[in-house]
Amino acid sequence: MTTSRTQEAAPRGIPGDGAGTAGAPVAGGAAGAAAATAATASTVVDVPGAASTRLGRTAQRLLRGQSVLAWLLELVKFCAVGGTAFVVDVGLFNLLRFGPGELLGDKPLTAKVISVAVSVVVAWLGNRHWTFAGTRRSSARRELLMFVLVNLGGMAIAVSCLAVSHYVLGLTSPVADNIAANGVGLVLGTAFRYLCYRYLVFTGPARH
Repeated sequence: MTTSRTQEAAPRGIPGDGAGTAGAPVAGGAAGAAAATAATASTVVDVPGAASTRLGRTAQRLLRGQSVLAWLLELVKFCAVGGTAFVVDVGLFNLLRFGPGELLGDKPLTAKVISVAVSVVVAWLGNRHWTFAGTRRSSARRELLMFVLVNLGGMAIAVSCLAVSHYVLGLTSPVADNIAANGVGLVLGTAFRYLCYRYLVFTGPARH
């Protein structure tokens, strides 16, 4: 009887072991799912970090190694030089058109070309020797050529605004001419010039 009970007990232990073996895949599957979830969460968390890193690198390239404070100071200098050139531009433009004798009273485009040309000289001196003095090119001739080309582009923007206003829209009053040439044209031309000065013209080795 004792032997029979022992033999009967042995098979009962086998299902128990089988249950433990069957439970292993379940545990393994749960562990795999948990690992996959953790990996996904890690990936999601890393996305903002990667985007932030790329944004930081882009900002550094745009700043050309400058600190934000140095860039702001450069921008202030650029605006100061631009403000001086603006006074020359607007003053001469109005002097030629509406000043004594009205030398170019009926030729607004010619007056604008002359006023811009004179203001370019002022801007050249100010930007080369002050605003971008630390990154001016060693080849002054090449730099000057690029500077003139950029300013021709800026002048074309201002003149185009004036031409559309004066001849296409028929707005021929002094106020309209000034808004077109020295308002809209000025803003667009200034933005164009700054970007070109910074990234195309004054790109020599940094000087400290």
